[in-house]
Amino acid sequence: MSSPITRFLRGQHAFDFIGRRRVWYIISGVLLTICVLSMVVRGFSLGIDFSGGAVFQFPTKGHSIEDARGALHQAGVNADDAVIQELQTSKQLRVQTPVLTDVQTTKVTTAIEKDFGVKSNEIDISTVGASWGSTITNKAIEGLVIFLVLVMVYLSVRFEWKMAAAAMAALVHDLVVTLGVYSLIGFEVTPDTVIAVLAILGFSLYDTVVVFDRIRENTAGMATSSKRTYAEATNDSLNETLIRSLNTSFIALIPVASLLFVGAGLLGAGTLKDLALAQFVGIASGTYSSIFIAAPLLVDFKQPEQAVKALDARVTRARTNAARSASAETAKAGSGSAPGGRSQAYTVAYATDGPEVGDDRTPAPAGAPPRPPGTRPAAGPGPPPARGGGAPPAPGRGGRPPGGGGPPPGGGAAAPPRRAEAADTAAPAAGSGGKKAP
Repeated sequence: MSSPITRFLRGQHAFDFIGRRRVWYIISGVLLTICVLSMVVRGFSLGIDFSGGAVFQFPTKGHSIEDARGALHQAGVNADDAVIQELQTSKQLRVQTPVLTDVQTTKVTTAIEKDFGVKSNEIDISTVGASWGSTITNKAIEGLVIFLVLVMVYLSVRFEWKMAAAAMAALVHDLVVTLGVYSLIGFEVTPDTVIAVLAILGFSLYDTVVVFDRIRENTAGMATSSKRTYAEATNDSLNETLIRSLNTSFIALIPVASLLFVGAGLLGAGTLKDLALAQFVGIASGTYSSIFIAAPLLVDFKQPEQAVKALDARVTRARTNAARSASAETAKAGSGSAPGGRSQAYTVAYATDGPEVGDDRTPAPAGAPPRPPGTRPAAGPGPPPARGGGAPPAPGRGGRPPGGGGPPPGGGAAAPPRRAEAADTAAPAAGSGGKKAP
């Protein structure tokens, strides 16, 4: 017998996704609530491209982060508003400050040259105005809205508007979860983050379209069907595409996890983590939402339709009729038959003194009491039994039954049948040699 894991990988499984959809709704609701609260209370760590400011990157020369904070104090800049990072791979310090004037920028550069002993050409300075950062933010929002509108239109044309609505709900779920993780962890939001979010929304949409396409195939022609309801057909579609969705997501997560944990975590490539975190969270959330959010929501959207209600009613009636027929057959088989296919009366009235070779006794009428052992049934009116059948032979001398019923032991013609009225009192045949009884 194969193990549960083997059966799962082969697709030999049947999970009730649709029947437990309220559980998935509760889990998603709790997760979305945490993400929204984090975005409202904690906010985001916006990169310089969105918030504006200045970035100073220079060699450490054996100095620490505290030395950089001291240089900012000397230049008259509040170090608490700055973000200072030490880049382990390049042995450099990265100091990000709010928007500075030209005079403040010059003072900070001079303080760094003095305290760290570096030359001016070794300091990489990047400044972004607040207006440019707000422009980038607006453009990112516009791109996201345009993407969602195009997705809604495409799905409405390709499938139907209810499928499009369910897919949009799954996309919004993935977007909120990804942004909430950024807020909870405190990763910096950069233009790379926006690109990654748009990319994972496309991945989530692809996974949802695969599931919806299978649902459309399984529900086609169900207007005259009575085998399964719309919810059951949707659940079957999820089970059929589950392994494909998991395999696709797992293969996509492997390189993204390498970028996130190896590139950004171990090697210290800070520019990779902005891209990798959004993709990692988005792919995982997209796989979850296509199975546990989009398809269950589609079932809830379709339930009020008259066609779906009629289908559910037909399936219920068909199953009720099948259950009644099965119960009737079971009751009939249990009360009217005995082993071997004989009726109960036939079995009770059958002779109990043991059958003989070639025995083919006639059953007693229904309701007749059983005969005592060693007795023979009385011959009733009617034609004699056929040769080789009829009443069982009674042993006598020579082994011949009284009144015939077969050829005598020595050969010759069979004896004429006895009269019915003398069947119970006839004496066994006497003598041998093929003589008939008087």
